[in-house]
Amino acid sequence: MHSSGRGTASLTPLKRPFYERDTLRVARELLGKVLVRRLGATLLEGVIVEVEAYRGYDDPASHAYRGPTRRNQVMFGQPGHAYVYFTYGMHYCLNVTTEPAGQPGAVLIRAAQPVNGIERMKKERRTERIKDLANGPAKLTRAFAVTRALNGHDLTLGTELFMAETANSEPLEIVSTRRIGIRVGLDRPWRFFIKGNPFVSRP
Repeated sequence: MHSSGRGTASLTPLKRPFYERDTLRVARELLGKVLVRRLGATLLEGVIVEVEAYRGYDDPASHAYRGPTRRNQVMFGQPGHAYVYFTYGMHYCLNVTTEPAGQPGAVLIRAAQPVNGIERMKKERRTERIKDLANGPAKLTRAFAVTRALNGHDLTLGTELFMAETANSEPLEIVSTRRIGIRVGLDRPWRFFIKGNPFVSRP
């Protein structure tokens, strides 16, 4: 799906206009893109294989549904920033903000297929099982060493954390289902994943 073993020169960060669009469209188009984390001289990369879309005031499952708070303020700012939050008192989740500024939206990165820096990911996750490194939102943030320190980080800069284009242009077969782990908004099929990919959190 994607080759590893080359430097960041070939990894072009997605620019602001990519994120400044309808959340559902951004969510689908993030599939197949590369999640990149720079840890000193080490590059961790994974192909994004599963996401969930969360809109604003019309989505009861969204953190932004009731308006801005201290926790969700990143969702109301410029698109193309990391929205990282702590959940269940133990896990971080990585989202990317979407829609024009003032109009909240975000895409949760649920799973990635590791392609580069796998040994470091194994250490971060304390497992040797490659399929289990990033096949779920909490596993993914651990594998890529993402914490609240990156909340609000500008993903378009191409520094410590960003999403990159890939040379792979073959069309993806995308499946949509209802989102996982929510109690409201269950009528919306806003979870998207690459059909048949073994790194998806659950088929």
